[in-house]
Amino acid sequence: EALQRIISTLANKNDEIQNFIDTLNHTLKGVQENSSNILSELDEEFDSLYSILDEVKESMINCIKQEQARKSQELQSQISQCNNALENSEELLEFATRSLDIKEPEEFSKAARQIKDRVTMASAFRLSLKPKVSDNMTHLMVDFSQERQMLQTLKFLPVPKAPEIDPVECLVADNSVTVAWRMLEEDNKIDHFILEHRKTNFDGLPRVKDERCWEIIDNIKGTEYTLSGLKFDSKYMNFRVRACNKAVAGEYSDPVTLETKALNFNLDNSSSHLNLKVEDTCVEWDPTGGKGQESKMKGKENKGSVHVTSLKKHTSGTPSPKRTSVGSRPPAVRGSRDRFTGESYTVLGDTAIESGQHYWEVKAQKDCKSYSVGVAYKTLGKFDQLGKTNTSWCIHVNNWLQNTFAAKHNNKVKALDVTVPEKIGVFCDFDGGQLSFYDANSKQLLYSFKTKFTQPVLPGFMVWCGGLSLSTGMQVPSAVRTLQKSENGMTGSASSLNNVVTQ
Repeated sequence: EALQRIISTLANKNDEIQNFIDTLNHTLKGVQENSSNILSELDEEFDSLYSILDEVKESMINCIKQEQARKSQELQSQISQCNNALENSEELLEFATRSLDIKEPEEFSKAARQIKDRVTMASAFRLSLKPKVSDNMTHLMVDFSQERQMLQTLKFLPVPKAPEIDPVECLVADNSVTVAWRMLEEDNKIDHFILEHRKTNFDGLPRVKDERCWEIIDNIKGTEYTLSGLKFDSKYMNFRVRACNKAVAGEYSDPVTLETKALNFNLDNSSSHLNLKVEDTCVEWDPTGGKGQESKMKGKENKGSVHVTSLKKHTSGTPSPKRTSVGSRPPAVRGSRDRFTGESYTVLGDTAIESGQHYWEVKAQKDCKSYSVGVAYKTLGKFDQLGKTNTSWCIHVNNWLQNTFAAKHNNKVKALDVTVPEKIGVFCDFDGGQLSFYDANSKQLLYSFKTKFTQPVLPGFMVWCGGLSLSTGMQVPSAVRTLQKSENGMTGSASSLNNVVTQ
């Protein structure tokens, strides 16, 4: 035995080491991939920066060229005007010089008047001899000292530190998980957090192999988050969180594994009556069930008389549609499914309860004529109806002919003076010997059985003319736990049936 324990310990340690090696290899691969990705991103950022600088340079060059063209045009226009004025002025000067040599007074006077008129109208005297523009281009000079300093200070962004998840502050209750974390160092640059989670059946650190993908919840502003409405179909959940500033996400926190154990079961199709159509967590009455098997079974065995005898023995309790149709068609043949037959329109869950406290919910279709919800030992007989034996406990709803709502066990019936809820919650405390039924929405207690379970029990369901749907993978609700703690015994009306139950 000691050697076996050593071997088991070594095997577990080897499994842990192999899981760690897988994690290291996965991390190494991640380093290589992420390095390549970040290099590509760096190239893209610098290419983008180069592109912006090229665009700015091109824009500035265009400004300089436009200013040069404008000033050159202005100066060229002035030069052209001045040349024309100078040409006219030189011609006039030459004419005036020649006029000085005229001897005739009359002709001289005439020439002098012409010169005077031409001088008065000469463009040379109306011309501004000041340049319209200067050759100064300093207004287009640049000073990139500040930008150069900024470029020289380019560095990797400060990455937010990894947060730390506080398991003590985390809460798992009512099929919800509240995850709380904190920053080890204050960082006022943090904009939001990213929480990732996934379901797992392994305790401890997350495994690389055989694990589900992380589910991501982004843009969390606070330091806690509640996931609600979960189905706990795995034993644990892994959580990790990281902080983000405006540009970059930090490292993940150390992952934390929280236990999310709950009873998760489906309906056992192989245990169902032939007139029931069963799919995972749904069961519906099927009056045509077994018809296809009749031709195969004829000639091999004739058990019709046995069926009729069995039906006659069970004349009370669940109404039987066979009573109204026994003359119109032969009894249904069991075929390959013979776990339940006759009027025991029953199907069991596929998971036995052997210890602990468990909870599930059942919702009936609106037109369901009759159904029962409860638990039973595996030894429940094939003709037995839920609540009519000492191996089963249930509450029964009858909407056929008259409406009744009752608790049933060992063929004893206790009418319940409460409204049938839309959805029924079932609480089974195997070790404490208690089976309680609740209004699943209001958590009002409908009825409780007190007994001592001597065998493992299976969730049990009876359906006639209608259907049921189950909600499993649920924890015991906090309200139910509170009611169980505050309950100081059964009421007088309830104890009358319990006295019979516990005998």
